[in-house]
Amino acid sequence: QVQLQESGPGLVKPSQTLSLTCTVSGGSITTTDYYWSWIRQPPGKGLEWIGYIKYSGITYYSPSLKSRTSISRDTSKNQFTLQLSSVTPEDTAVYYCARRLEYSCAMDYWGNGTLVTVSS
Repeated sequence: QVQLQESGPGLVKPSQTLSLTCTVSGGSITTTDYYWSWIRQPPGKGLEWIGYIKYSGITYYSPSLKSRTSISRDTSKNQFTLQLSSVTPEDTAVYYCARRLEYSCAMDYWGNGTLVTVSS
């Protein structure tokens, strides 16, 4: 059974960089054909896909967030990390990490999510 767990600060000040880590157990982030994604849901709004890092280490980001987003990984710890720079209160959301099979339209495993509030 694959499990994902988000971790990181719950409060970030405006203009700072939000940094979250997803720790994966029960499966390797380098296993062929799996993509590891970050998704967020602002209060009262729908899900927004942020980006992913592939099993190969290649990354792809949402065009609307690309200039502020970086996703990296630590294969020795089986973790991948989201960094979102220059945050504003509009970046307040529950942030999720999730896994998707390459040729699938849907995520098959999700973390529980972590609320990040951007406020001074």
